[in-house]
Amino acid sequence: MAKPTARKDGASGGSATGKPQQIADELRELIIAGGLDEGDLLGTEAELLDRFEVSRPSLRESLRILEAEGLISVMRGALGGVVVHRPDQRMTARAAALVMQSRRISLADVFEASAVIEPASARMVAMSRGRERAAGRLREFVIEMKRTVQDPVACTTAMVGFHSDMVQLAGNQTLIVICEMINELITRAAVADVLKRSHEGTISSRRRTIRELEQLVDLIAAGDAAAAQAHCAAHMARLRRNLLGEHGSSTIEANSHR
Repeated sequence: MAKPTARKDGASGGSATGKPQQIADELRELIIAGGLDEGDLLGTEAELLDRFEVSRPSLRESLRILEAEGLISVMRGALGGVVVHRPDQRMTARAAALVMQSRRISLADVFEASAVIEPASARMVAMSRGRERAAGRLREFVIEMKRTVQDPVACTTAMVGFHSDMVQLAGNQTLIVICEMINELITRAAVADVLKRSHEGTISSRRRTIRELEQLVDLIAAGDAAAAQAHCAAHMARLRRNLLGEHGSSTIEANSHR
């Protein structure tokens, strides 16, 4: 691991008040670009004090900044240290939720974004050279849905996996990140009610969803990109009506994403 440039508090490189932010910036760069994995130890407090040659208050303030961002956790005690957390969809969702709550964005608005991304992803997968392999992967979810159709929780989990993997298989990394964030928002924003209602849906409703997804897989395997996109759009419209119902006007709550 490359050693960050050491700077003493009060040196000409910056003011004492800006020192914690400077340290946080360097540590953030190490975490994101330095090849560190989830759970890696960034170092003990003593090691970081020596590395940066700063005061204990400055270091602790910089660590508080990174803790608030979700990039580290500080383990106290003799065996403690600064533990790395890789950025994920939960972290992105927390930041997005704050912005959306401030703008009073509704859950229906978020779902509509997903209803744009997923049909486009279906088209991209159907147009890809690897569409047959992708269709095989998606069929595994359909098989699991059929097997668990009488178990609302397990069947719904397989359905969520289908939608998530379809975007993954499209291969566009930006869409993947956006969709992960959207799915996190939709899931957590209505944990107490929307998911409960979807889990308690009838077997006939789940079977209809399975048939629609199976038809989508067939269209993808056949390489019929336009039909796959249209079919997925119709499917997403029905999901929106069934999943959100009267809760579509609910706004995103940032407190649901901690």
